[in-house]
Amino acid sequence: MNNKLQYSSIIKQEAKRLGFDFCGISKAEFLEEEAPRLEKWLNSNMHGKMEYMENYFDKRLDPTLLVDGAKSVVSLLYNYYPEQTQHHTDTPKISKYAYGKDYHEIIKEKLKEFLHTLKEKIGDVNGRAFVDSAPVLDKAWAKRSGLGWIGKNTNLINKQQGSFFFIAELIIDLDLDYDGPIADYCGTCTRCLDACPTEAIVAPYIVDGSKCISYLTIELKENIPTEFKNKMDNWAFGCDVCQDVCPWNRFSTTHHEAQFNNQTGLLDLTKDEWFEMTEETFNYVFKQSAVKRTKYKGLKRNLEFIKLSI
Repeated sequence: MNNKLQYSSIIKQEAKRLGFDFCGISKAEFLEEEAPRLEKWLNSNMHGKMEYMENYFDKRLDPTLLVDGAKSVVSLLYNYYPEQTQHHTDTPKISKYAYGKDYHEIIKEKLKEFLHTLKEKIGDVNGRAFVDSAPVLDKAWAKRSGLGWIGKNTNLINKQQGSFFFIAELIIDLDLDYDGPIADYCGTCTRCLDACPTEAIVAPYIVDGSKCISYLTIELKENIPTEFKNKMDNWAFGCDVCQDVCPWNRFSTTHHEAQFNNQTGLLDLTKDEWFEMTEETFNYVFKQSAVKRTKYKGLKRNLEFIKLSI
């Protein structure tokens, strides 16, 4: 077995040991296909107030500018599909990924261990680990490495298990055995476009981020524009609509990460408990959750806005 195959095999075994559901490898090079698409999206102001998307344009497209000597991008998927969802159907909703402990912390620890083990088993491996925290086009890399295709809702869809995954990467200076992309299996389906409450999926494969409920409830720090009144579909943090309606998610399986299970009574909250939530309750219910990103003030803003629609 040559080194490329041997090292790739070690990496995939280690990914499995650490609990990642899928692992694919692609060559670290300039993302030629994505460059004009990203430029057009930014020029159309579809990133809304996410000014950070305009930064590091070159680095977003070229991993060799992020990691010296980068040769490979190892893409990883970590399932977060929950066994249970919120128990009351009339309550404000939050995205499934935020039910338990903040995924950044959990996955970062795994990636740290991943790199450490590679150094032990292979030798002098240099690289960096990423999970949603740097200018990396994670879905593009996951697609390149054959972990799925980018659907019409712009989420990565895996043929075996759908799209309820966190995506992470190791960008390393090893030459490896590369996987190739797979076909797009969206076909003629338009369920995500038809179901989006704010019509944010403006065309197949194009999402106007400034209209997306996830953006409006998390990224936007100002008041939610009045044009979205009666369109928020009761979402207080994030939105899962385009994933919930996707036929490929009938293959979703329950995650195997205990820390993603809610321990703070979040799933039991009634409508009244949501709308009457104090800062003290917020700090308890969301103490380790990604919902902390909005802070109490941001969540209250979202709740007040959706209350106007009831």
